[in-house]
Amino acid sequence: MLQAAHSASQEYWRPADPATARIAGPILAEGLCPGCGVDYSEGARFCHICGKERNRQPAAPPTSMSFADFFDVAMLRERFALSWPSVGFFILGILCLVIVASVGLLYKSETLVQWQALQFWRIEWLLGAAAAMLAGILLKK
Repeated sequence: MLQAAHSASQEYWRPADPATARIAGPILAEGLCPGCGVDYSEGARFCHICGKERNRQPAAPPTSMSFADFFDVAMLRERFALSWPSVGFFILGILCLVIVASVGLLYKSETLVQWQALQFWRIEWLLGAAAAMLAGILLKK
């Protein structure tokens, strides 16, 4: 049986079964070449049989975001395909990072023990920020 497979000379590409193609035709209509009617290869720009270019919709150019767009939560949620819990955890993570940055401005240490306590507090807030960001990533759609 193994020898029969090696001796058979077949092309790399074989046309689909006509009965199956007739049934699946309406489903695969957008992936068929208008010139010869075969399926396009995955990600192909041209038909591998007749060479006709695939009709694609031009991609919309990415729009640049203004500073005010970073505060529009609904737009950010839609643009990055985030769920509401994911957005909430990202906001919580950013809040934790702001607290970490403000610890040095609000509290001054006079002794080594106070300095160590502030560092531990910063570490706790950084761990909270990392956990919130990770939860936001895991809850993404």
